Amino acid sequence: MSIVNSIRAQVPPIHPEGYPFIGGFALASIVLFWIWTPLGWIGTALTVWCALFFRDPVRVTPTREGLVVSPADGRVSMIAQVVPPAELGLGDKPLPRVSIFMSVFNCHVNRAPVAGRIDRIAYRPGKFLNAELDKASEDNERNSMVISTPSGRIGVIQIAGLVARRIVSFVREGQELAAGERFGLIRFGSRLDVFLPDGSKPLVSEGQTAVAGETVLADFRIGDGGRTYRVD
Repeated sequence: MSIVNSIRAQVPPIHPEGYPFIGGFALASIVLFWIWTPLGWIGTALTVWCALFFRDPVRVTPTREGLVVSPADGRVSMIAQVVPPAELGLGDKPLPRVSIFMSVFNCHVNRAPVAGRIDRIAYRPGKFLNAELDKASEDNERNSMVISTPSGRIGVIQIAGLVARRIVSFVREGQELAAGERFGLIRFGSRLDVFLPDGSKPLVSEGQTAVAGETVLADFRIGDGGRTYRVD
């Protein structure tokens, strides 16, 4: 393998959504170099950060039925029994909710936690509070999705944060998703909530680092050890 190919193998690809932003940062850096060299280097550092923000690395997703994987990179910030938002149509009974906070340094491409059919997508405008606050799940801008699976219905909510100003969705109602498939992203810094069926027991803990498409949040068939994997 050549040196160039070796470097390429170590650098994750960039999601196309990031190209306009990276280009904008790069152009600004050139102008800043012309104004004052130290400012140009600051702009270059921000350009590199922007490229890292939109990185889209390959993930190896366990695909056995009954597994729920993390939809986002980040820290498990909250695990609680919470009544799901009305737009999900999951009833008014508290359900297990796993919240994952994505900082501005995490990869922000979101992946489907399960394989199934998208029954519902509901967008709701709102505020831009700190996504780590519990009330952010009610007050902030959010995009909600319900996925039907043989093991039950899963609710997934993209929540904009203090810095985030745009929720991007790549999917539509009625679409079939594979576990680990990309379904959207949020710019820049935000949170993902996953609502599990009643009686489910999360297999992660608060403070744990989650990896989108790989970390198992729950398993509806604990005791069945057979798993296959999807590389993407």
